[in-house]
Amino acid sequence: MLPSALQGRMNERSTALLLIAVALAGYGVYIAGYVPGMLAGQPVPLLLIGFVLQAVCALAAAVGVWRGQPWAAAVVVLLGVSIAVTWLVEAFVLGIVAYLYALLIAVLAVVVALIIAAYVRRQPGPRID
Repeated sequence: MLPSALQGRMNERSTALLLIAVALAGYGVYIAGYVPGMLAGQPVPLLLIGFVLQAVCALAAAVGVWRGQPWAAAVVVLLGVSIAVTWLVEAFVLGIVAYLYALLIAVLAVVVALIIAAYVRRQPGPRID
């Protein structure tokens, strides 16, 4: 039997992981909604690849976080990198968004992905204080 303090931390952690999984799934569905609209016309291949990669990574990361898979943190980082690359392509290659705004979003995407991946990777266990 676990001490009540440790049990409380594990419950908080499982709730946080569930919220992360739901947010990742929501982002994946949101981004996947762009793909049919891009396929209706002449899509830019780099953008189409970027949005499909984001949707697949977000949904895979959601499943991985929800099921506690060891590869989930790597997929979260891949999602952050794909978001960053997509924004940088939009700004520097296609010129459809502002450069500084795209740089800000790219840096934030990678930083947030690294923070989430570090949290997901951390194994619950007894702390030695």
